[in-house]
Formats: sequence, structure tokens, C-alpha cells
Amino acid sequence: MAKTVSLTLPLTRAALADLEAGDEVLLSGPVYTMRDAGHERALQCLEDTGRLPFDLEGATLFYAGPTPAAAGRPLGSVGPTTASRMDFATPALFEAGIVAAIGKGKRSPEVVRSCQETGSVYLCTVGGIAALLAKSVTESELVGWEDLGTEALRKLTLKDFPTYVAVDTKGGDLYREIEKPQKN
Repeated sequence: MAKTVSLTLPLTRAALADLEAGDEVLLSGPVYTMRDAGHERALQCLEDTGRLPFDLEGATLFYAGPTPAAAGRPLGSVGPTTASRMDFATPALFEAGIVAAIGKGKRSPEVVRSCQETGSVYLCTVGGIAALLAKSVTESELVGWEDLGTEALRKLTLKDFPTYVAVDTKGGDLYREIEKPQKN
């Protein structure tokens, strides 16, 4: 039975162990935005130094490219990017210390397996409501890769940001569950 949980970031893998696919999770605290180009740079940094850049160990990544501040808020809008675009890098980033990722859409079998092997989770949030999601962002700070524009690495501070567990630490996969034929 799905439950609603409020969690404070940064998360520990121990805190993630009790989550199950389908649980609603309200997140508060720091999260880092990163998309395709940022993933390539993070992988390059791992290859060059053996570590994640910007002390991202233990962090949660949000696959998003926030818009500039608007309406008196730190961001105009911030919506999830299709997560499968980051599948090429996710297992390596989870192994290097990232504990969770937020996006939209299902993940590859390799990412699901990586969640099990590393004790990480993939959270999804609703696409198409980026202006509404921005209301859950209380602060936004540029951390690195400013040359990437909206894809720059940003630290956002969240307050009750709505997500759902799409892939849990045991390999439960919300997207694949809903694809299964219903039994009468």
C-alpha cells in the first residue's frame, strides 16, 4: 500500500531503504539540477579525478533546466526532464555517491539494477506543471558550469516538493508495474 512520506534532503541510503515504488514523497532541502551536458561533465570529472565535482556525494539530482527568477520567486518554472536521456550516466553517478534522482518517465533496466545495487532511488514528478512546481522552490543558487545556461548546475532549496518513488532500492518499478496486464 502506497504511503506519503516527508523527507529532508540530503538523503541517506538508509532513509531510502523503506521507500516503495508508488509512495508519494514530499522533499524539503537542497537538490541539484543537472541535465545531459552536466552529466557528461560529471562523468569526465569522475574519469579525471575519481570523484564527483562540487561535493555532490550524497546529493539528489533533479533533471531540470530551471528558468530565471519570476513572480517574486527564485525561479519562473522548473519541470522534470525525460530521465531516460540520463541513463548513460546514472549507474556511474549512483556508484560515485549520488543517492537519488528526480525526473519523468521510465528508466532502463540498467538504472533499475543500479538502484538495487547501490541503494539509490529514482523519483518522478509530474511534467507539464513547471510553474506550479516552482512554488516549492525557496532558493536557487548557481553552483557551476554557467556556460551551460539553463542547464548549468544549480542548487535549489525545496519545500514540500511533490515526487513519487518510481524505482525503489529493491527494484520495484512503478512504470513497469502499470504496464502489466490487469488481472480480473
